[in-house]
Amino acid sequence: MSLRFSSSVLRRLASLIVLAAVALSHVRLFAHDMWIEPTTFAPASGEIVGVRLRVGQDLLGDPLPLNPALVNQFIVEDTGGRKPVVSREGRDPAGFVRAAMPGLLVIGYRSNPSSVDLAPEKFNQYLKEEGLDAVAAVRARRNETGAVAHEIFSRCAKSLVLSGPASETRGDRTLGFTLELVAERNPYSTPNGQDLPFRLTYQNRPLPGTLVVAINRLNASQKLSARTDADGRVRFKLKQGGLWLVKAVHMIPAPAGSKAEWASYWASLTFELKNPL
Repeated sequence: MSLRFSSSVLRRLASLIVLAAVALSHVRLFAHDMWIEPTTFAPASGEIVGVRLRVGQDLLGDPLPLNPALVNQFIVEDTGGRKPVVSREGRDPAGFVRAAMPGLLVIGYRSNPSSVDLAPEKFNQYLKEEGLDAVAAVRARRNETGAVAHEIFSRCAKSLVLSGPASETRGDRTLGFTLELVAERNPYSTPNGQDLPFRLTYQNRPLPGTLVVAINRLNASQKLSARTDADGRVRFKLKQGGLWLVKAVHMIPAPAGSKAEWASYWASLTFELKNPL
């Protein structure tokens, strides 16, 4: 006996398989960066842009299929206002936006929390790499350095896409994410040789003393890093064109009832420079 399935059923089965694979491998995915990588950073007027979610390291990543259960916000904001991204469950690209008018499009993805258990050596290394010295000190003081870490984590990713000419007055905007990186000058209109300032906020307030890292795909080993000042600001001189990822991690004690000791928020911001600043 042969079985035949409609194309819609087959697509649904494929999506479920992908989502199951993501669920089974979320521990592996957790220990990497997550960012938005549009199909183009410079769309023509009216062009459809695919919104790809990526997870990996040093801007080498794998597709992260969209899991509706994890989506808190998946939005785009342009000069006409804010609207939801047209999403595609379990697919890559995870969604689509249209460059309906000239200017900067700010695409954002914010996830609901996921849980993970990490072996002590992996968790300690992760704290070191992300500059989470205060958390490491608390664990040492509690004699927990050798203990498994139970954590919940959330993603707060943004991407800047430019349609048409750049403008100083139409730059990055705050989307209201729990942890958020904002470029305080439009990367596409900043003159060569000038620093690009970023501001990091947590719950809409400046977050001081947090490590911020900038990575370029063409030279990922040469990372730029700095800690935010009292106003949550850092400045980088981006001397190379190409795709840039700016990222930061903030960790706090997990809320009661979460079955975790720590809660982390991962912020990322991507854009593409044709020429170095």
